[in-house]
Amino acid sequence: MLEYRLMKKISQFFALLGMLVFLSGCIYLVVGSVGALGGYIVSPDTVEGVTEAETGVVWDTAVEVVSIMGLVETQNESGGLIKAKIHNTFVTIMITAAGTSSVKLSVKARKHYLPKISLAQDVFVKIMSRVQE
Repeated sequence: MLEYRLMKKISQFFALLGMLVFLSGCIYLVVGSVGALGGYIVSPDTVEGVTEAETGVVWDTAVEVVSIMGLVETQNESGGLIKAKIHNTFVTIMITAAGTSSVKLSVKARKHYLPKISLAQDVFVKIMSRVQE
């Protein structure tokens, strides 16, 4: 009986620890390469990565992909910001220069204040796949 209680407490501790790590928003997961996309980083609601393409090419491709997938609500090319609604989910895309010849693409997706990482990852992969063509 004592062993059962001890095992139950230990399993509850690890379950709580796992939930804290998952919900903290401070942990990043580095995902390996996906075909020709290279590596990218995933946080609880954002997927981001770097490409060697020109900023204008990434911008045009992002607007095109998001327009096909949903509705572009606002876009500011000089600020590198696109806000859209895809499948009733708010998607924010940031495109910033990451050096002299590279561009950082960041895609964030939230529905009712909850992260939708699968949609953010889908949008990111579609944009980067077209940029690499």
